[in-house]
Amino acid sequence: MYEAFYGLRERPFELTPNPRFLLMTPRHREALTTLEYGLAGRTGIALLIGEAGTGKTTIVHAALQSQSAQQSRAVYLNNPSLTRTEFTEFLAAGFGLSADAAKSKTTCLAELTEMLAARHAAGMMAALIIDEAQCLSDMLLEEVRLLTNIESAAEKLLSIILAGQPELAVRLNHPSLRQLKQRIGLRCALSPLTLEETSAYIAARVQIAGGDARTLFTAEAIDTVHQRAGGIPRTISVICDNALVTGFALDTRPVDQQVVLEVCDDFEFAAGPGESSPDRAPGEEEPALLPTHTGPAESQIGVSAADCRPGAHTGLTT
Repeated sequence: MYEAFYGLRERPFELTPNPRFLLMTPRHREALTTLEYGLAGRTGIALLIGEAGTGKTTIVHAALQSQSAQQSRAVYLNNPSLTRTEFTEFLAAGFGLSADAAKSKTTCLAELTEMLAARHAAGMMAALIIDEAQCLSDMLLEEVRLLTNIESAAEKLLSIILAGQPELAVRLNHPSLRQLKQRIGLRCALSPLTLEETSAYIAARVQIAGGDARTLFTAEAIDTVHQRAGGIPRTISVICDNALVTGFALDTRPVDQQVVLEVCDDFEFAAGPGESSPDRAPGEEEPALLPTHTGPAESQIGVSAADCRPGAHTGLTT
């Protein structure tokens, strides 16, 4: 719609979890490394916690594309609001078990254990990744815990990754789930972006889409995007995409603060305290929000387009 107007090959702020657009802040890099190790290290359960929209799903997809996951049979579940019977059916289908396994938990566990042992003997991994894990019922969390009991004398046979919002971490502190919490071998967390990271996020996505962020948004517009989005990447994308649509309609280039404010008001993204810039102390100079060179899009925190991993994941790999 607005791509030609802004000199873009594609829309830079789509809401799909495309690893091509992954911004590797230090926290995102740590999370990706943790999940990659969790997929390859037979550590039991790896836990990824983050607020809605901070990039958990994108990190999971990037981990599934990593070299460490290539030899894994990885089964990905992104809608875990299931009954126990439905969960058994999902495991049977995902791991290629028999039709009888889909109908019987006992048969499912027997076949799953046999399959995992065979893969272990062949030096191959298997993994279960559950996104939106805060939606798991206590009953299914217990089923997940029991899956960690499938092990050899020395190693776990099934790697499990749970990615969820902070309420999952709160639930894991409940005494009834203490056995599951004790089986978490790896843990990492994502947090909202800083002002500089918000600038880098916008600059990198625009560059990947074929444009130059300096010609698309003013520094004041970026500041306001960060304020109203609270540093949440998904919300940043919503604001920026709609600001580009509005700017296109108004024949405005670059998008200024007034356009961003109009979009935020339409979406009811309320102003935070210190609308101008809460990340700066009084009298502190305005940071260089967007790259000022013509090379690869880099930010003050050293994020470049090379850190945005290519490709997309379909959800089930072998």
